[in-house]
Amino acid sequence: MSRIKTSWFLFIILMILTTACPKSTWEEQEQRMINDYIKSLGDTAYVLYPSGLYYIELEEGTGRSPVDNDIAYFKYKAKFLDYVTFDSNEPDSVPVKYLMGSDTIVKGVDEGLRYMKEGGKAKLVTPSRLAYGFEGIWQIVPGYTPLLWVIELDSVKVGPGK
Repeated sequence: MSRIKTSWFLFIILMILTTACPKSTWEEQEQRMINDYIKSLGDTAYVLYPSGLYYIELEEGTGRSPVDNDIAYFKYKAKFLDYVTFDSNEPDSVPVKYLMGSDTIVKGVDEGLRYMKEGGKAKLVTPSRLAYGFEGIWQIVPGYTPLLWVIELDSVKVGPGK
C-alpha cells in the first residue's frame, strides 16, 4: 500500500514540476519580448503600472476619464509586437461601446482606458496575463503573447445607476 502512495506522490510532484517549469520559461520569454520591443523604440515615455501594463499617451484628451459603470466609446487596433494587426474596428466608423468594469474586453484595455480622457489616444502593451493568457484565442493569438493596442477614446457617458 505504501508503494502505491509513494507512486502517486511522485506522480503528483512530477506533474507539478512539468507544468510549472514551462510556464515560467514562457513568462520569461514573454517579458524579454516586451523588453526588446520597448528598447527598440529608443527613448520612450512608456509608464509601467504594477499590473504589468505599459502605457504611453499619444494625444492627451480633454474630457473625463471613464470609471466603473461608465460607458466608454473607443476605436482600437490590436497588434502583435511586430506591428502586424490582428484585429481592429477602425475600418468601421462606429466606436466600440463598453461598460467599464464589465470584463467583456481584455483586462489591459479596461485598465488603459481608465488612464485616458475623452478625445485622447494611447498605446498599451499588455502581457498575456492582461490579454488572452496562456491559452490565447483560437488560431489568431498564441498563448503567452504580449500585445500592442492603439486606443482612441471617443467619448464617455455616465453609466447606469449614477
